[in-house]
Amino acid sequence: MDKLIDKLVDNRWFMKAVALVLALLLFDAVYDGSDKSGEVNVPGDQDTELIEDVPVKSYYDTDNLVVTGVPDTVDVRVSGPKSHVQIAKTQRDFEVYVNLSDAEVGEKQVRILVRDISDRLDVTVDPLYATVSIQEKVTKEFKVEPEFNQSLLGDGFTSGAPSVKPETVKITGAKDVVDRISYVKAALDVKGPIEESVTGAASIRVLDRDMNKLNVAVDPETVEVTVSVKSLAKTVPIDVVRKGSLPSGVTLNSIDLDTAEVRITGSEEALGQTERVRVEIDLGKITKDGVQTLPVIIPDGITSVDPKTVEASVDVTAESQEDQEDAGSEAEEDEAETATPPAEETEKDETKTFSNLPIDLTGAAEGYTAAFADGSGRTNLSVQGPVGVVNGLGSADFNIFVDASSLSEGEHNVPVKVTGPDNVSWKLSRETVKISITQKNEEA
Repeated sequence: MDKLIDKLVDNRWFMKAVALVLALLLFDAVYDGSDKSGEVNVPGDQDTELIEDVPVKSYYDTDNLVVTGVPDTVDVRVSGPKSHVQIAKTQRDFEVYVNLSDAEVGEKQVRILVRDISDRLDVTVDPLYATVSIQEKVTKEFKVEPEFNQSLLGDGFTSGAPSVKPETVKITGAKDVVDRISYVKAALDVKGPIEESVTGAASIRVLDRDMNKLNVAVDPETVEVTVSVKSLAKTVPIDVVRKGSLPSGVTLNSIDLDTAEVRITGSEEALGQTERVRVEIDLGKITKDGVQTLPVIIPDGITSVDPKTVEASVDVTAESQEDQEDAGSEAEEDEAETATPPAEETEKDETKTFSNLPIDLTGAAEGYTAAFADGSGRTNLSVQGPVGVVNGLGSADFNIFVDASSLSEGEHNVPVKVTGPDNVSWKLSRETVKISITQKNEEA
């Protein structure tokens, strides 16, 4: 037998056959037939890599359940043959997931799993577990509260309450989250200043009572919000109110304003009561032609006026001292020559203003009461006429009233009426007032 072995060992072809068999065995030990890359792993060539932010998928009954607490991403550490590690890192063709297909409502801890990765790799997931909440999925309908930022309105404009279409939305989410909903808001996002009605799309925000945003699904996600905008301004004429009397020898020919109207802004109620504004000119300071800058006087409730001042051009005729003396001499001669009593000299006009006079309410039908809707039943009265007449007048010489005899129940804008002496003219600061007619409560 020994001779036979020695003979085989000495045979060159036998040794070649043995070497071939050993080579095949070694190749089989290192070759992975399932490795499509065709790479051969050399024993000892190992590597470790951290693959960050790998998304996590959740498998559960999405029609009836809502799951929270599953992390959006995890980090995966892989160790093993370098070629397998690099393939996993670059291709990221494996899946990280949690399986909740048989889970019941409640809170539980689940393991985060990995699949579709080479079994020659050691895989570690961070975090390895997640505490999840499984809730019943519910859908409820909520009314939308439209919002609008009033500070975006232009000066002199106001808005009504915003409207929204559709008025309700359907909200779907976990039952405990839906039960926490306190506000469903839709804020119109537009740029100011806004001076006309506006309509635009607004995103829905779902909030709890502490104004924290809730994670729910909304259908539809946007709604249409409309805001009606109107002007709180109007144009009114300017009245020139004359105060005092002209100096001796000065005759007023005209007073002309550089603008006849101004634009006023204010509350809706104040605008309804204001039909005109005024400027006042002191006649006692006028001695010659000139231009005066006069402030525009506005009533309570009016917040601004444009322009704030106007220019008044005053045209007068001023008699010289000589003319006045000649006129006096001629008058004396005429008086001496005539046997009949002299005609009464024409007096200069005088303007006098009575302030804060009460307005009487008259004529309310039986069973009804009349009252001033704005709470102010007073006005100013400017009277103009001959100096001697005007100086002798008092507020008692005028009757200022409103006739409510033909008015029905409700609020009405009514003209203010005045009766007074025949030889003077007058002007009211308020030509109309708002009054309220209400039915009396009769006790049984």
